Amino acid sequence: MISIVEVQETNKMIREMNLDVRTITMGISLLDCGHSELDVFNRNIYDKITKLAEKLVKTGEDLERQFGIPIINKRISITPIAIAAGGVNAESYVPIAETLDRAAREVGVNFIGGFSALVHKGFTTSDRKLITSIPEALATTERVCSSVNIGSSRSGINMDAVKWMGSIVKQTAQLTADRDSAGCSKLVIFCNSVEDNPFMAGAFHGVGEAECVINVGVSGPGVVKRALEDAKDSDFETLCETIKRTAFKVTRVGQLVAQETSKRLGVPFGIVDLSLAPTPEIGDSIAEIFQVMGLEEAGAPGTTAALAILNDNVKKGGVMASSYVGGLSGAFIPVSEDHGMIEAVQRGALTLEKLEAMTCVCSVGLDMVAIPGDTKDSTISGIIADEAAIGMVNNKTTAVRIIPVIGKQVGEIAEFGGLLGYAPVMPVNGFSCESFINRGGRIPAPIHSFKN
Repeated sequence: MISIVEVQETNKMIREMNLDVRTITMGISLLDCGHSELDVFNRNIYDKITKLAEKLVKTGEDLERQFGIPIINKRISITPIAIAAGGVNAESYVPIAETLDRAAREVGVNFIGGFSALVHKGFTTSDRKLITSIPEALATTERVCSSVNIGSSRSGINMDAVKWMGSIVKQTAQLTADRDSAGCSKLVIFCNSVEDNPFMAGAFHGVGEAECVINVGVSGPGVVKRALEDAKDSDFETLCETIKRTAFKVTRVGQLVAQETSKRLGVPFGIVDLSLAPTPEIGDSIAEIFQVMGLEEAGAPGTTAALAILNDNVKKGGVMASSYVGGLSGAFIPVSEDHGMIEAVQRGALTLEKLEAMTCVCSVGLDMVAIPGDTKDSTISGIIADEAAIGMVNNKTTAVRIIPVIGKQVGEIAEFGGLLGYAPVMPVNGFSCESFINRGGRIPAPIHSFKN
């Protein structure tokens, strides 16, 4: 039960600290939509998505008005298309992406995730068709998001997929070069992807999920920052306790919205993802939290330790507020979506290498990082491999959402718009890893994978 005190605190967090529910995401299984004919399959998935999600946006808007809680995005995640479309007789899955785009537009959601493949141990024929289709699919659709899982702590890293995805990222960038290669902002390469992530671009509805569920992602960097300002000169124990208590309050908001959405739509409640997801707005920044914690800029010595403190205590506070915390749940560090991170890059405090070190202790990985458009495919693959290795060895989800901005060089600005913001093009290590990437095959799982 939400108390009147919690309601008052929530109202203050909304008015003064940029608290919002970042997304209500409806997960939909497409496993019963299979058919050998492409037209029939497309009709099946369109009909199912538009039927189940028909009232999703309106319900979110009704909740916003009733509770006064901003709900920024209403989204859909679906069964990975490489699985759902496995029996379809088609050489390309671009028409499927176009159908998903039409369905998303029809119900009014801003993104639909699940144009995805899980290839951590190898490729099916359907996986290959989907991956080949990614560049054109993302270039010709507005709301479709794509992800590929190329590794896991249980199976190792599929280095053939890593090599291929470097090329796919570059092709996607080239096909959307007129938009600062923004197609890459809708493509995530994962290690240890999760089945119930409500955040884009990496959301998909896992095969272990129910027929249809509601997952909610909350976000409160501004709330955490304000709380830490009141504990600015305190010791680390007090700092951690402050973050935990704040995360508890933020998660309670998400729990309320998730339960109400579930009840009104008659769809089971899945999880609350309590990730701290920044926006380009002043005061809604992970980098600003670092500054309040005592760092001059994000990227200064101590940044990785500060992020570890933040991430761990966000999780500790969140699990006390909800029995169903899931998704990624921690701190995101996207460059383009956080004005403080952007400024740190521009001032030379934050490098790609420091970002990679930070991903060892944060929720995801290298997120919304712009690099020169002439970066080699193999270099992009090397960056993906490094990030996947961090995830594999540390038993955590890591991801790469990297944007080689065609026609732009280091220091120039790429504009993506909306919540995606803008990003300065960051330098990339120029030494070659091509011979390493060309070895092919699979990196075996680490020894701690054998747990049975």
